[in-house]
Amino acid sequence: MSTRYAFSPETLIKAYSLGVFPMADGANSQTINFYDPDVRALIPLTVGAESKQHFHIPKRLRRTVKQGRFMVTIDRDFPAVIAECAAPRPDREDTWINSDIKRLYIALHKLGFAHSIEVWDGDSLVGGLYGVALRSAFFGESMFSRATDASKVALVHLVARLRAGGFHLLDAQFTTDHLQQFGIFELPREQFQQRLAMALAKHADILPGEPDTPMVAALLTAIQTAEQPG
Repeated sequence: MSTRYAFSPETLIKAYSLGVFPMADGANSQTINFYDPDVRALIPLTVGAESKQHFHIPKRLRRTVKQGRFMVTIDRDFPAVIAECAAPRPDREDTWINSDIKRLYIALHKLGFAHSIEVWDGDSLVGGLYGVALRSAFFGESMFSRATDASKVALVHLVARLRAGGFHLLDAQFTTDHLQQFGIFELPREQFQQRLAMALAKHADILPGEPDTPMVAALLTAIQTAEQPG
């Protein structure tokens, strides 16, 4: 189904609670379509023996995270992040984020439902991602990178924050080559709906006022411990 401009942020929240999400046909499209795919991709929030599916960080990326080459923030500049996610890239001339999508998600951000992770190199915004938090479910929407590993660092920090805040589900919508390295897995719609219902029944907090350095350290330690033999 589709609509032209005429729905509110509250309608968008309801759509997420039902497991559907919006996309425009292009940056200049005047129509927003809602999608409920047969197969849904999730990024695990568990590590090692906590679950059959578990979050993985390649060793080279772990070194980058530990080095602290980038400064990472949450909700510092949501409009800039969604604008960067919508910007054309060499591998993608068009985008599914049109002006109405931007308007709606900025409104969701102001209501406290949409959040951004920003990655900075000095004063320059070089990477980030944004998504929607609803109870203990987080729906990842888009990410961008203008420096090597910047979007990957943003995802690691997001997962660390979601784990610390008690989230149970991280929806990535579709599998991509970029996300394969993190342990992304797919579920049929029915199983996704079951997991979503359980996540919506539990409270979580993305902890926007808390520093994420201890959260990231805890995540890296948990992964390292899980990988140790015996």
